[in-house]
Amino acid sequence: MSRNPLFSFVGFAVTCLSLVSPLAGQERSAQPELVADPSGKGLALARANESFSSLSLKDSHLQAYPPLLGGKAETKTFVRELVRVQWRPNDPIDLYVIRPRDVKKPPVVLYLYGFPSDADRFKDDRYCERVVRGGAAAVGFVSALTGQRNEHRPPKEWFVSELPEALASTVHDVQMILNYLDSRGDLDMNRVGMFGQGSGGAIAILAAAADARLKALDLLDPWGDWSDWLAATPIVPQEERPGYLKSDFLKRMEPLEPVHFLPELKSRSIRIQFVDEYGEGKDAVHKIEAAAPAAASVRHYSTALELRNVTADGGLFKWMSLALLPQRQAEPDKKQVPQESKDQ
Repeated sequence: MSRNPLFSFVGFAVTCLSLVSPLAGQERSAQPELVADPSGKGLALARANESFSSLSLKDSHLQAYPPLLGGKAETKTFVRELVRVQWRPNDPIDLYVIRPRDVKKPPVVLYLYGFPSDADRFKDDRYCERVVRGGAAAVGFVSALTGQRNEHRPPKEWFVSELPEALASTVHDVQMILNYLDSRGDLDMNRVGMFGQGSGGAIAILAAAADARLKALDLLDPWGDWSDWLAATPIVPQEERPGYLKSDFLKRMEPLEPVHFLPELKSRSIRIQFVDEYGEGKDAVHKIEAAAPAAASVRHYSTALELRNVTADGGLFKWMSLALLPQRQAEPDKKQVPQESKDQ
């Protein structure tokens, strides 16, 4: 078999084996090798062609390479595929496309957990069974500058130090992923939602502002209100914090402020949940909550244990299944979606 220039086949094959292995939930993804820009222009120039101050793909020049199927696993309840997609040099993205078995053209939900979460949960059969139980397909991936997507960067560059790039490039990723999913033809792209936790919640808000295909958002402790969040979050080391509170850094964050875009999403179904003990900053939480559209469902949990008690055994995913019901089914019971969010 010939060697594909986009990635190391041997390394990707290891990932594929972990996908189909009965112990997949215990494995880690193989690491991609460093590759050259197919255009021959180099990584630095390719990055310069992507705007980190704009949410729209129109202001960047991303061209998708052909997707590569890495492996497939089937159980009685779901079919899971590992697909590698790429539109930047040295930054392949592993997508886990998990479809409910025997459901024709299901709705689809993108799952983006917060930094520094990895993709291991998407290889866990028990997780996959729960996430498709409501009849929607799930597509999991990790954000830019996270996990293996940050391996070839200088040690001092990490998610928060490069926050404008991390957010904007992942918002672009969401739109490119939606383009890929649309091209497959086996998913209902008129019913698309996104679950985002932490940084993934901020990205989900920004992505929905940029792409009308996202009809429903389920947000858990979303980041936002950058000046207050950066001042309070325990994720930032104290010695680095002053640099992130300088006016030049905060100015770069202005086009990427979830609090500014959240009020614009009045036509979407939105649920926001906060765990108060996480300590991400009361001021930031209050501003995000205040910015939510009036129809959004907002709930606070005192502790993580309280959240787990009401979202166990797939309960976290029920709200989205209801939010993505076909209009003819959802119409007679419009109040069901916000009620479900209170009961979970």
